[in-house]
Amino acid sequence: MQYLVSVLSDSADLATPDEQSAISVFDDRLRAEGHWVFAGGLAAPDAATVVDNRGAEAMVTDGPYLESKEFLVGFWIIEAPDLDVALALAAEGSRACHRKVEVRPFR
Repeated sequence: MQYLVSVLSDSADLATPDEQSAISVFDDRLRAEGHWVFAGGLAAPDAATVVDNRGAEAMVTDGPYLESKEFLVGFWIIEAPDLDVALALAAEGSRACHRKVEVRPFR
């Protein structure tokens, strides 16, 4: 089963060199153990553009979808046999990036 591990932060600051090193070690472990699917970091929310094409014409708006104290700064998509394994991996990812993470299974 695949899970989205969203990295949450209240700051758009990039990872420190120590955090980036720990993230790289964690990424390597995910790859070595067959859990790696994909990962990425995101630009600050003010770089976002929202597109809503539910009406007669597409509406394009600068800025994030939601104004929030915390926001998504990166993510991992992992493969895990069950939620317990996904949560254990997420705990290690949280320690590596020194941020909170949210785990959600794909349907």
